[in-house]
Amino acid sequence: MSTDSSLALPAGVPARLIPTAAFLQRRRLLDRSMRVVLFLAATVSVLVTAGIIYVLVSESLKFFAQVPLWDFLTDTQWTPVFQEKHFGIMTLLSGTLMSTLIGLIVAVPAGTVLAIYLSEFARPRVREIVPTVAFGYFALLFLTPIFQQFIPGLATFNLLVPGIVIGIMILPYIVSVSEDAMRAVPDSLREGAFALGFTRLQTGVRVVIPGAFSGITAAYLLGMSRAVGETMVVAIAAGQQAKIATNPLEGAATITAYIVQLSMGDVPHDSIAYLTIFAAGLTLFLLTFVFNLLAFWLRRRYREAY
Repeated sequence: MSTDSSLALPAGVPARLIPTAAFLQRRRLLDRSMRVVLFLAATVSVLVTAGIIYVLVSESLKFFAQVPLWDFLTDTQWTPVFQEKHFGIMTLLSGTLMSTLIGLIVAVPAGTVLAIYLSEFARPRVREIVPTVAFGYFALLFLTPIFQQFIPGLATFNLLVPGIVIGIMILPYIVSVSEDAMRAVPDSLREGAFALGFTRLQTGVRVVIPGAFSGITAAYLLGMSRAVGETMVVAIAAGQQAKIATNPLEGAATITAYIVQLSMGDVPHDSIAYLTIFAAGLTLFLLTFVFNLLAFWLRRRYREAY
């Protein structure tokens, strides 16, 4: 029986457990094949991302050839399909940020508390339970009438209820990533805290959270990126009126809602209204990209090495 001496087993091991040359050859072939498959998958992912960026940038350049960048950033009206056209992205951006802020107000404290519970108190079986997500019609037809009973002046289309639903939707992201970061904190730190007389809650708040700070902040920013890109909830329940969002009790359009709205309409190809889709999409891409870069920087800046 031919074997690879570099993989020889200790004396006394039965011959049937010693790998044969054919087995080793198959394993090497499988290893090479998997390397090729994974490399191709990574390459496709990079090429698709590069293609998306190319389309967004190339089409947006056509838009900015007709609309000054300063007007795009400072105008307070967004009426690309009206006779008097205005292209102030701040109207859509304000609605996006308002709904995201409301979602984070719901998800950050709730997600942190749930992560502490799952990391420090919950049994292993409980940790496998993942909360379900809610959808736009649930916010519009179920939650909004309930909130209108308690909040006078709450419009049918508003930013408050979709923001709360978005907060519920991003909870799995914040809870999962935060819990992983907390469970990565060495048990020796917990044992030291217990030796000093800390309770489990005090240990979680004063020892585990500081030790997992970089991972927790990354979870918050990941949830923020997910909230910014949310489409259907705000498209259905937040309304499609493009205006500066200052009151969460009223409706306003977001970037994603506008893209959905205009993509379903009869807009001529290469018209200025059609090109606004790509300009808005590029703005959304850059906003999400900045959040991801910030999360990466915070994770490296405050990461604790154990």
